[in-house]
Amino acid sequence: MTKQELAVRIEKSYREFITKINGLSDDDFLRSPNQKWTAGQQLEHIIQSVIPVQKAFELPKTVLEAKFGTTNRTNKDYDELVTHYLLVLKENQNYVLPEKFDPARISLKDKKAKLDFLETLIEKLIHNMLNYNDHHLETQILPHPLMGKLTLREILYFTAYHVKHHDQQILKNLKT
Repeated sequence: MTKQELAVRIEKSYREFITKINGLSDDDFLRSPNQKWTAGQQLEHIIQSVIPVQKAFELPKTVLEAKFGTTNRTNKDYDELVTHYLLVLKENQNYVLPEKFDPARISLKDKKAKLDFLETLIEKLIHNMLNYNDHHLETQILPHPLMGKLTLREILYFTAYHVKHHDQQILKNLKT
């Protein structure tokens, strides 16, 4: 997948998520069936997940490389990364989410500000990602709390998929 195709995929996935959250009734936004996360918590978790990725893409490439290193392995493609993520999730059902990714409840009054913030984060991420060349995307790495070291390209694939995963969780919770 080219950088431009990836940018389109990320933008589309987040636009769909933001539109879905925006369209929820107040009751659906706050609903927590069976002690599951509310849609607001899903939103907060997505924000918490995007912030470190977006910040990493703001760092000078030399700083990022010095801090996390590089790899010479072959990158997983989008489908392989998603399959790997779902497998790791299944194998680690007792995984404890790091506190910084464990979302607090979001009030109705904070909903619009959170959605606007997410939209800004994604715009910045896409802008910064497009300034990277393919070599850096495929060799520089970032740590993922569950999957370990991922290349920048793979972390972007994850970012594109992760929001869809939580979008599906919202739909599933609304059916409960």
